[in-house]
Amino acid sequence: MRVYYYHSFDPQWAHEEWKGGRLPAHLLYGACHLKDEGIDVIFHHAGHGRHRWSLSLDTAWKILRCYRRYDAIYATTFRGLELIIFLRALGLFRKPIICWHHQPIVKAKSRLRETVARLFYHGFDELIFFSQAIIDKSSESVKAPVGHMHIVHWGADLDFYNRLQQEDGAVSHEGFISTGKERRDFPTLVNAFNQTAAPLDIYVCRESNGISYERILTNLQKKENIHIHYIQGNKIREMAQCVNRSLCAVICCQETNYTVGLTTVVEALALGIPMICSDNPQMPMDIEGDGCGLTVSYGDVNGWVNAIRYISEHPAEARQMGLRGKAIAQKKYNEKICAHEIGLILKNYEGK
Repeated sequence: MRVYYYHSFDPQWAHEEWKGGRLPAHLLYGACHLKDEGIDVIFHHAGHGRHRWSLSLDTAWKILRCYRRYDAIYATTFRGLELIIFLRALGLFRKPIICWHHQPIVKAKSRLRETVARLFYHGFDELIFFSQAIIDKSSESVKAPVGHMHIVHWGADLDFYNRLQQEDGAVSHEGFISTGKERRDFPTLVNAFNQTAAPLDIYVCRESNGISYERILTNLQKKENIHIHYIQGNKIREMAQCVNRSLCAVICCQETNYTVGLTTVVEALALGIPMICSDNPQMPMDIEGDGCGLTVSYGDVNGWVNAIRYISEHPAEARQMGLRGKAIAQKKYNEKICAHEIGLILKNYEGK
């Protein structure tokens, strides 16, 4: 079997970076290890369209140009794939489409948009979700493809992180660290650390998705235990090294209806680093229940203060949290398990 793999960023580049050991494989959602499942992969070469319609046209042209070379499309997002999906819904594109859906399927605000969306969702053969909570919410929508929605255990590239830890050697785990850029709640995080003496290093880009983190952080009062580092470019490996050397990863996010912060969570699990995380009910794992970290309600400064102090005052328990997290990554949330589960879904369309 052969699939055409689509991602909104350039997966050909990412695949080469992974082969060179510079990127973890989980950024390609199992595609790097589908060959181990008996599935060949054609990696999409992403275009550079500034607008969504131009990106969709460019994507459709590339997919249609090699139509006879693959059995199905495997996509990690439908952004840029819209034209092909509508063609599939209309019966004009005959190859099955298997796609990740990152947020719950919900009813559109207008009748027209809802009508168009119902047609759009007929274009998916299978949808993949991160957690049962997102599937349950999606199932409330009449356009959800009931019976064609799957949970896949997306997790980190353990080989990548094991190599990194071997190269790092023995390290003294010190301080708290915040990485990641999506919908981070820095006012809550900074206000909490201002009430402790615990050292915090924040690594973030100056701006992300229209949010100026530089402006937000500049306007916040910060005590001397808080250090801000602005990053740019591909710093995934460098950030992973910083997390590996920390005492605890902190993932303080705004409230959302999807798994914001999950990439940082699976990295902490893979590295065996305990975490404090906003209590997001969409997360697939039970961070506190599984004993690999602590969770705090959205915007709860006092809750964050208590969690920070607990980790600081109980280093032995913090180490055990990290070890439990590593075991969970090895057993359930890792790239190879993700690839295997994806492979099982894709093989249902072999030869069709």
